Amino acid sequence: MPTGTLRTKNLNDHIMKFIPCPLRQEEVSRLSAHYRAAASTMKTSSLLKTAFSCIDLTTLNATDTSSFVAAFTARVNSFDREFKGIDNVAAICVFPHMAQVVRETLAAGEVNIAAVAGGFPHSMTFQQVKTEEARLAVLHGADEVDIVLPLWAFLEGDFRYCLDEMTAIKKAIGDAHLKVILESGILADPEQIWQASLLALDAGADFIKTSTGKAAVSATPEAAVVMCSALHYWYEQTGEKRGFKPAGGIVQTEDALVYMAVVLDLLGEEWLNKQLFRIGASRLANHLLSDILGKPVVHF
Repeated sequence: MPTGTLRTKNLNDHIMKFIPCPLRQEEVSRLSAHYRAAASTMKTSSLLKTAFSCIDLTTLNATDTSSFVAAFTARVNSFDREFKGIDNVAAICVFPHMAQVVRETLAAGEVNIAAVAGGFPHSMTFQQVKTEEARLAVLHGADEVDIVLPLWAFLEGDFRYCLDEMTAIKKAIGDAHLKVILESGILADPEQIWQASLLALDAGADFIKTSTGKAAVSATPEAAVVMCSALHYWYEQTGEKRGFKPAGGIVQTEDALVYMAVVLDLLGEEWLNKQLFRIGASRLANHLLSDILGKPVVHF
């Protein structure tokens, strides 16, 4: 199979028939239970610090004002000074029009700026609007763009539309990284999560991400098992390492460790860094810091 693509002339047949999900629901459930149990043995200082360094520190509220986002960013700026020996978060994730506020405020050199775009969180608008919003997010400071798979088209089986739209957005953002949110809690079974994962990867996604955090069901270990299996399959076929981002409802340290257990087992230790693994979270950071330092910490 040619390096860098799994595309065929008939994408629907390619995804639906030629590359079926290798995991049945029973196997996904068994593996998920295994990783939940494994996480309880992983609470080491090294892994907790790694988890913290992979956080996309997120604020996506209707009440996010420019002054609030600036103050939010300032707390990231002060982190290195106040917490020696712990690497800062990987990125700050905001609404697209707030990317410029973060860019003007951010002084922590190793922290990226991520922006949601493409009609987030529902992806229910015109393709041209999505593409332009993503382009503007980068123009105003974003290094990374998080978009949502157009579920309305995916659930109808119109994979060609999905591919074309995501490819167009990837092209519009240039060198910025593209994270594609599958909204895995809405997808019915492992087969759909597998198909959506490969479709996003085929469109050029640098990361596949579980959830927006705005649906009834957000990240789950079950979805992580399927998505990481798809990333492993992609790597075997193309030699390309793409990233994984669980997001939505990841609050406690133990939650983060479950996803790290999945990544370590299915992808390997070389995936467990901010280049290939992110955790989308807002409340997790303080809990991780508290566990790392052994005392209550409220910095973010």
